[in-house]
Amino acid sequence: MENLFHLADHRDKSFARRCVWISGPVIVGAGPSGLATAALLRDQGVPFVVLEKTNCIASLWQKRTYDRLKLHLPKQFCQLPKLPFPEDFPEYPTKRQFIDYLEAYARRFDINPQFNECVQSARYDETSSLWRVRTVSTAGGSRVEVEYICRWLIVATGENAECVTPDLEGLAEFGGDVVHVCEYKSGEKFAEKKVLVVGCGNSGMEVSLDLCNHNALPAMVVRDSVHVLPREVLGKSTFELAVLLMKCFPLWLVDNLLLILAWLVIGNVEKYGLKRPSVGPMELKNTKGKTPVLDVGALAKIRSGQIKVVPGIKKFLRSQVELVNGEKHDVDSVILATGYRSNVPSWLKESEFFSKDGLPKSPFPNGWKGNSGLYAVGFTRRGLSGASSDAIKIAQDIGKEWKEEMGQKKTSTPTHRRCISQF
Repeated sequence: MENLFHLADHRDKSFARRCVWISGPVIVGAGPSGLATAALLRDQGVPFVVLEKTNCIASLWQKRTYDRLKLHLPKQFCQLPKLPFPEDFPEYPTKRQFIDYLEAYARRFDINPQFNECVQSARYDETSSLWRVRTVSTAGGSRVEVEYICRWLIVATGENAECVTPDLEGLAEFGGDVVHVCEYKSGEKFAEKKVLVVGCGNSGMEVSLDLCNHNALPAMVVRDSVHVLPREVLGKSTFELAVLLMKCFPLWLVDNLLLILAWLVIGNVEKYGLKRPSVGPMELKNTKGKTPVLDVGALAKIRSGQIKVVPGIKKFLRSQVELVNGEKHDVDSVILATGYRSNVPSWLKESEFFSKDGLPKSPFPNGWKGNSGLYAVGFTRRGLSGASSDAIKIAQDIGKEWKEEMGQKKTSTPTHRRCISQF
C-alpha cells in the first residue's frame, strides 16, 4: 500500500507499525450499513477508508448465518441506496442472493475495504481535534499495527457484532454439544437427536423448523412473551401492511389491527405456550428493539407437536435439562438462539453518544450523529431500511462540510496523506 508509511521495529522483523492520515472519514465495519454509507460518500466525492476485521464484506451473513435463511422482509425494504435488487430476485431473497447483491454493490461503488484489520481502539484527540483509530492486522503472517487519523469516524459495526451467550446453570457440565446459532448451518447432523433450542425469536423459530425438516426432535425454550405474526396476510407482506397502516393511523391502532389479523390467520397461539406481550408488536419493536416473529412454517410444526414448546430453564444436568416447572427432559444437543449485541464499548473510547450497551443514547431518528465528527449507522433497530436512512443523512452531512472546506462541489480523486505517529 503506497499510501502507508512504514515504521520498522528493530526487535522483530515480522512486526511493523504504520500511520496514515485519512482526508475523509474512517468507516468501521463492512456490513450493509458500512457499504451503504461508503457508496453515498463516494457519490458525494468524499474519500474514505472502510476497516473490516474479517476477510470479507458482510461477515455476519457470510460466516454466521444458517443455510436456509432468507430475508424476512420483502426485498424493496432491504435494498441499499442507489441500487435496487435485480428484478429476477424473488420477493424474499435467499442468503446467497443477498450476499451476491452486497458484493455487486461493493463493486458498483468501488468499495474496497481494508480486510483483516481489527480495531483495537478509537479515541478523539482533543488537542488536534482528530480521531485516532488503532488497528491490528495479522494478514500475511506478520503483525502490523496501523493508526488512522481522521476528522470523521463512522461506527458501522451494528447491533449484531458479537454473540450473546447466557449464563445457564450446569451448562458447562452438560455432556452434549452446545453451539450458538451463529455456528449452526443445517439440521442435517442433528437427525434423530433431541435438540434443545434456547430462544424463540426469528432465529430460534426457524432453526427449530429446520431441525424438524432434517428429522431431529427439537424442543424450543420460550421463557418470555413473544409476538408471532404471519409473514403474509392475503398475499401481502405483514410488514408492508404495517408500514402502510402507520401512514394513516396511530401506532396503538395499527398494533390492534395487526393482532386482529394475526388471530384471524394463525389463531390463538397462547394455547401452544406462546404468550403475547401486553405491548403491541410495532410499539415493542420501536421502544425495545424486539422484533416480532414472522412465521415461515414453524407454527404448523408446533401445532402438530413436532416442535415442543417448553418454559424457562432451571439448570442443566449431564444429559438432561431441568425446567422451571420441575420437568426434566433428555437432551443430546443445545443450540443457543440467544441473539447478538453491539461490541462498540470494547473499542470506542467515548461515553457521551453511545450507552454502555453499545447503542446510541438518542433514539431513532436522532441516533446517527454525535459530537466531534462521530457518526453511527445501523443502530436504529429498524433493519436495513433504518440503516439506509442513517447512511443518507451521514453522507449528506459530511459531504456538505467536505465541499465547503474543499471549495468545490466534487472531488474526483480521493487521496490519503502519509504521516508519522508516535506509538
